[in-house]
Amino acid sequence: MDNVDGVLLVDKDPDMTSHDVVAVARRTLKQKKIGHCGTLDPMATGLLILTLGRGTKIQDLLMAEDKEYVGSVRLGEVTSTQDKEGELIEKKEVSSFTKEAIDQVLSGFTGDFYQTPPMVSAIKKDGVPLYKLARQGKEVKRDPRLVHVYDYELRDIKLPEFDFRVVCSKGFYVRTYAHEIGAKLGCGAHLSSLRRTKSGKFEADGAVTFDELKNGTRESVAERALSLADVSRLRGV
Repeated sequence: MDNVDGVLLVDKDPDMTSHDVVAVARRTLKQKKIGHCGTLDPMATGLLILTLGRGTKIQDLLMAEDKEYVGSVRLGEVTSTQDKEGELIEKKEVSSFTKEAIDQVLSGFTGDFYQTPPMVSAIKKDGVPLYKLARQGKEVKRDPRLVHVYDYELRDIKLPEFDFRVVCSKGFYVRTYAHEIGAKLGCGAHLSSLRRTKSGKFEADGAVTFDELKNGTRESVAERALSLADVSRLRGV
């Protein structure tokens, strides 16, 4: 049986890892050579790009492209992981922030700036992912990384939460973005929901759902894959 070559766009469900999605894809497509571009945390939903067969050769290229996310920030609560999955470590009163006040802080996180990756991340220290060290209660020095925000939008505000959209570079940590917004506002915050809507020219709309991936046949899923020629055309290469 020949491998399926190309790219499969999957709309990831919450409460599963990116590796879980890859494992299901391997079972359904009956092939081992499958990778993914850009890890999504278990709580996050949305676009996960799977590279299939010869498509794995362009994985780094696809991972380097800009991303778009929508999500929610909860003010007044700081957590150990900077998102809702962590332990509550600080709680503060939330002022009646105006839209203008929140927008002013968001506007400060545009263009180039540095982010310190969170301990709960896949970055490796001496070959060990930081999240594994974090589970052991260890904290190590992380070097700040240059990131870029191209565009943002402050959406619905229902304090203590607000919704946002952000278009950012590779290596951007949205939960750190939420954490630092809370710090600037003086009340602390964490990321309460997250959905990746775009990566480069690819969109979550129309992607294969996890249910379709899990319960579909090899043929039904394979026909949803983009060929390498399709990928080149879509990217304008």
